[in-house]
Amino acid sequence: MLPPIPRGWHAALRNEVDAPWFAALDARLDADARKHTIFPQRDEIFQALEVTSLRATRVLILGQDPYANPGQAHGLAFSVRPGVTPPPSLRNMFRELHDDLGVPKPDTGYLLPWARQGVLLVNAVLTVREGQPGSHAGWGWEHFTDAVIRRVAAKKKRVVFVLWGNHARKKVPLIESDEHVVITGAHPSPLSAKRGFFGSRPFSRINAALEESGQKPIDWAL
Repeated sequence: MLPPIPRGWHAALRNEVDAPWFAALDARLDADARKHTIFPQRDEIFQALEVTSLRATRVLILGQDPYANPGQAHGLAFSVRPGVTPPPSLRNMFRELHDDLGVPKPDTGYLLPWARQGVLLVNAVLTVREGQPGSHAGWGWEHFTDAVIRRVAAKKKRVVFVLWGNHARKKVPLIESDEHVVITGAHPSPLSAKRGFFGSRPFSRINAALEESGQKPIDWAL
């Protein structure tokens, strides 16, 4: 079921792709896809890596798993397809972006322009069964995406890691370099946004960290 690893990541992730657990994950996904609808569609599973190469990555925003409703997930964490109403977590992100930087709340939830500027929008788990959030957690994806985080953390140039929520914060030990900046806080979901996400100003903090290391800030407008 799984497509090839995008060229910009293939060398960095070769050991993971050649590992027995990766073949087992592929087989399990293939079997599940024969019985259920899996999101995102096959050619978009590695979309985050396709759009944002390892070399280009300047910011990593970690999500948990893809949206489980039809027509939403397309391989970029938090993003939805053009024309799809942004889900609640994404709407909260846009609210905080407006309060933080004055960026107008967009009509679209399609975050491809962020990804093209070096914002790696990757989920910890890259697939999900329709209507069943978290259904592919523990299948092996975490080994793969932990490797992605480690490869990004091995970069010499500063990267800003954004880890929202308890699940994402567990990834902090994977980021060993003092050169990088790690932003943690409450998740933007409706259950936790009022417990510390609103008012945390992550977008201006990302840009400040990038500019401090001589990099261009992210244009967050969509």
